[in-house]
Amino acid sequence: MACRFDKFVWSVRIAKTRSQAAELISKGKVKLNQAQVKPAREPKVGDVVYVYKNTAVFTYKILDLLDKRVGPKLVENYIVDTTPETEIEKFKMYQLAQSGYRQYGTGRPNKHDLNDIESFLDWADDEEEEY
Repeated sequence: MACRFDKFVWSVRIAKTRSQAAELISKGKVKLNQAQVKPAREPKVGDVVYVYKNTAVFTYKILDLLDKRVGPKLVENYIVDTTPETEIEKFKMYQLAQSGYRQYGTGRPNKHDLNDIESFLDWADDEEEEY
């Protein structure tokens, strides 16, 4: 069965849309057998898909090819996750490090946030003066 690589990546739910899958492949975020390929490349059974997310590299071995998108429960019939535990830990550490920043879309601190910060800093200064 012939199947495009971008369609396969979309079918096994590595990417949400097919155009997103093609973009990830073109940018080198998803590779086939550690080589950057074009989205039209045809994967084969036994090939390894490498997905680069931030600092970690996730690996999946292709068990079978398909031509339609499958549900999340059926994905395990087509790919198997061979990602080393160290890469998963690396990704979790990255996520923890990012959680300390302000949430995306919240913008700059508003007046209320600035007042809270100022009162906290003043509180710390008041304690130092008492000693």
